[in-house]
Amino acid sequence: MSDYELYYWSVPFRGQFVRAVLAFAGKHWTEAGDDAITKLMEDPVKKMPVPFMGPPLLVDKRADVAIAQMPAIILYLGETLSLLPDSPALRAMTLKIVCDANDVIDEMTIQGGMQMWTGKRWKAFVPRLKKWMSFWEETGRRHGLKKGSGFLLGGDAPGIADVITATLWGTMTDRFPKIETLLKTSAPMTAALTKRIAALPPLKKLAMQAEDDYGDAWCGGQIEKSLRKVLKA
Repeated sequence: MSDYELYYWSVPFRGQFVRAVLAFAGKHWTEAGDDAITKLMEDPVKKMPVPFMGPPLLVDKRADVAIAQMPAIILYLGETLSLLPDSPALRAMTLKIVCDANDVIDEMTIQGGMQMWTGKRWKAFVPRLKKWMSFWEETGRRHGLKKGSGFLLGGDAPGIADVITATLWGTMTDRFPKIETLLKTSAPMTAALTKRIAALPPLKKLAMQAEDDYGDAWCGGQIEKSLRKVLKA
């Protein structure tokens, strides 16, 4: 029996961060499915388990708690599953990494498809994407990360910051080889960390399940089509 129910579309994208943390923690969950998400979003706010505009939404069935917004969900899981660092500074840094990851995927989809990618837009965006990658590289450098060893925020075991890092860059680079090349050249330690964390058995199993369930989809829709078009050009 699962302890959680996740409301997220049938693509990896933002929901994959929640799935990854749950998998890393050895927790079981069920997926509500696209039809249930659509129905819930159309319900009056008073009937929603928590007021939300769109998924992800996670229901902790044992605690009878519903949480929306990806960073809030990750913070909740970190607190309730004792996955956050002891240091207040490192806890704050973990949340910053989660929020940065959320910002990166917003920018990768031009704020949820407000515009479509063109060759000109992508060319102009690449320096900014490299700067985002450098945030992870510099954060790791300051905490002792090396190309072949260590974790993003130090310590002797992987934590949520590492899981979020691997989910962000691993899911993206698995689907877009040109971005993988960019990551390897712009942030080699981050690329190596991503590979090592993604190879952990629960995350590797999750990635294989995502491939079975969603194929090579990442965010879906017209915005993904436009992204694939410019990256193939």
